Amino acid sequence: MEKSWVLAFLLLQVLPTEGDFGVGAGIGVGIGNGDGGGGGGGASVWIGGGIDGQNPPGYTASSLSSAYTALQAWKSAITDDPLKVLRTWVGSNVCAYRGVFCADPEEDGSGQTGPVVAGIDLNRANLQGTLVKELSVLTDMSLLHLSGNRFTGTVPESFRYLLSLKELDLSNNHFSGPFPTVTLLMPNLIYLDIRFNNFAGPIPDDLFNKELDAIIINNNQFDGELPPNLGNSPASVINLANNKFSGNIPTSFAYMNPKLKEILFLNNQLTGCIPEGVGMWDGMEVLDLSHNSLMGHLPNSISCLEEIEVLNLAHNKLSGSLSDLVCSLRSIVNLTVAYNFFSGFGQECSKLFFRNVGFDFSVNCIPGRDMQRPQPDCSVIPGGGLNCLRIPSARPLICGLVGSPETDPSPSSP
Repeated sequence: MEKSWVLAFLLLQVLPTEGDFGVGAGIGVGIGNGDGGGGGGGASVWIGGGIDGQNPPGYTASSLSSAYTALQAWKSAITDDPLKVLRTWVGSNVCAYRGVFCADPEEDGSGQTGPVVAGIDLNRANLQGTLVKELSVLTDMSLLHLSGNRFTGTVPESFRYLLSLKELDLSNNHFSGPFPTVTLLMPNLIYLDIRFNNFAGPIPDDLFNKELDAIIINNNQFDGELPPNLGNSPASVINLANNKFSGNIPTSFAYMNPKLKEILFLNNQLTGCIPEGVGMWDGMEVLDLSHNSLMGHLPNSISCLEEIEVLNLAHNKLSGSLSDLVCSLRSIVNLTVAYNFFSGFGQECSKLFFRNVGFDFSVNCIPGRDMQRPQPDCSVIPGGGLNCLRIPSARPLICGLVGSPETDPSPSSP
């Protein structure tokens, strides 16, 4: 999937930074309608980020008066500003505020003239405070980046009125409470990043029904089972790592959007099988299932992951023999199966070392290999009777010339 977040990327490329503070200064050239298509829209001019004293061309005080009121209300809710970021937030010219970027609206028939607040980027500003409901009047804002601050509290329900918002980055703060469901009511949101906060509780099913290209919610306190409609998500990147999710991986996981590139489940409390159809994503590049309690044999369909570069299955309770077809994956750069109960692997796996592929098979039950479990630990294999073929499928589950489980390679010899 072509990355949808080019707006922020381009903005950060054209705006210089000062020290470790992540907002720019001066005038930068942004993008037009952001959809990458044709039509008559030209590039917008991004104005702001700390232009001191000068009104920008086309500045109309009346068009930004509500933005002034909202930003001053937010300024009042910020209790600590050690980098003195907000010292420029004085006067009605909000386009001169540090971290606030304006753009001339496209001709859309609305009759609106003059610049509007199109983005706020206060990354790494180390601000302490809360978000305020008044910010919801910034209905032309397409990005809100607040990573690396000390904001607390929750996301105001009024944020549902941020009709133009495409990117919301609240990562690396101290937000808390349940999953901010108001983010699912923002009609144009495509990038959601709330990692490294203190959100807790279950995540809503609608998270995976929304047209998001990136779902980044790792390093919170989310718990409960993953919603059964996980496979509905059209996202190219999903990061669920370092939470407290439990139960089985939903079987819909095996039939997700074929444009999915990365999905991370690591360091949760997931159990059961890896769904049999996991190999149906021919574009998958990173799959990390490590540090859970998954059991059973690997699905043969993993051999379909022709674009996979990183496959991490470490620290689970997986067993059986590692198929040569898995080790033959053409794009693999790192294959980690350490701390499981695998009983062997074939010749193609041995060749990984000559292919300069990172291959870690330590602490398993492979006879004749170094750094394996002591034999008593291998006498009883966890989940030995587990049946992982839970849902039949009309689609072929085996790529290439994968044989039946009986044709798996025998345990490797020293």
